[in-house]
Order: sequence, then structure tokens, then C-alpha cells
Amino acid sequence: MNRSAAASLSRPARARAATPVSLQHTGALRPAIGLGVASLLLLGLAYAVATTGLSAALFPVQAEGSLLLDNHQVRGSRLVAQPFVGDGYFQTRPSAANYDPMAAAGSNLARSNPALQERVAEATRTVAAREGIAVDDVPSDLVTQSGAGMDPELSPAAAAVQVKRVAGNRGLSVEQVQALVQAHTQGPQWGVFGQPRVNVMTLNLALDGLKNTQAAPGATETTTR
Repeated sequence: MNRSAAASLSRPARARAATPVSLQHTGALRPAIGLGVASLLLLGLAYAVATTGLSAALFPVQAEGSLLLDNHQVRGSRLVAQPFVGDGYFQTRPSAANYDPMAAAGSNLARSNPALQERVAEATRTVAAREGIAVDDVPSDLVTQSGAGMDPELSPAAAAVQVKRVAGNRGLSVEQVQALVQAHTQGPQWGVFGQPRVNVMTLNLALDGLKNTQAAPGATETTTR
């Protein structure tokens, strides 16, 4: 084969290779749209409706926020701390978020931060004076903030140092209040995880429910909404 013949044969091959190929995407568009719509309906709607309905059926109290009712009125949630004003109530942990659920957060101060050390020292002196105990006897959870600032629970030791004050301001015996604290003390989760704890919200509501409760003047509950 001579050189001119080879050139004549290669020209059609190059022409065919240079011819653009039209890719048809219209056939793949419909399945893609269908998959997107199906995923949106199944995962965005059906799954949410199913899980919400199932949780409400199996755990109705928890699904509603573990609300605490008093005479059919919501007083709070057993999962969220709130402040109580008055010496006739147990006090919960301090809150960096001022007990606002919409701003739940810690102080983000390191343990070595002088501002944190000063705040804890001042809070310790305040609690010691309020409860009539030595500074060294103040439980740490009464002067430190939780990570979210909304922890509704105290250690049994932190509740115990408040018993005398609460009993005296409510006209109750120390034994009565101690028994109430003991009744509201929970052990570790499933007997394994965590430490014994006392829910301050439920404890204070139980105090208000006692027939012979005598709250101190100005002992009114305040909540941050």
C-alpha cells in the first residue's frame, strides 16, 4: 500500500472520530426526579410521622417533654432546671444560661481561669452562709455549673445540707424533709451508670404538696421562660 492510499483511508477515520456524539440525558432525568421525590416523602415525611407517633404511643410522658403538672397547670419539666426564690425551697445548681432553655450552655471557662475560680469561691461563701455550714462542707455541685446550664438534679449531699433551712422555713421537722429527700433520691441509671441524684423540681413540688407546708414569706417559685 502506497503512502497516498494510506492517507486516503485515514481521512474518513479521522472524520468519524471528530463527529460529536449526542448523549441522551432525558431518559435518566425521570428516575432521578422520582428518586428525589420518593426520598423526600419517605425520609422527610413518613419517617418523621412514624417515629413521632411511635414515641408518643410508647413514651407519652417523655414525648411531651416530661412535664410536671400541678392542678392541670404546667409547672416545669423534670428534665430542665429552673430557679426557686425563697428559703422554703431547695436550690438547684447555678446556671451559666440563667436557666433559659433557649440559651443552654456552659461558661466555657477553663478550671485555671481566675474568673471561674473567683466565682466559685464567692458562690461557696454564699452557700455556706445561707445553709449555716463551713465553707469546706459545701458540695461542689451547689457552686459549679453543668455543661448545659440546665441540670435539674443534685447529689444527695447537696440536698442534705439544705434540709435544715427548708424544714425551718416551712414549719416541718428535719425528719420529715429528710424522708422526702430520700423518697426523691434516685440510684445510678439501671444500677450501673452515673451517681445517686435528687431531682430538685420534683422535690420542691412535693414540698408544696404537703398539707402542713408553711412557705416562708416571699417563697414563690419563679421560672425563666
